[in-house]
Amino acid sequence: MTEVRTFSCSICGDSSVDICVYCTKDACPNHICRKCLRCSDCCECEVPLNPAEPPPAAEHSPTA
Repeated sequence: MTEVRTFSCSICGDSSVDICVYCTKDACPNHICRKCLRCSDCCECEVPLNPAEPPPAAEHSPTA
């Protein structure tokens, strides 16, 4: 039987099996963006990682 290796999240220290595709640091599920696969330090998405947080207000321009 092969042992599954786990690492520590570079942000919070929890166990992790994912890495950031940008900086290649270990990141737990709470600190990895499922959209871009970057850690919360590198993510440039405008979607909060925590689903309980409201999304940022979008700017709407009037249509003519």
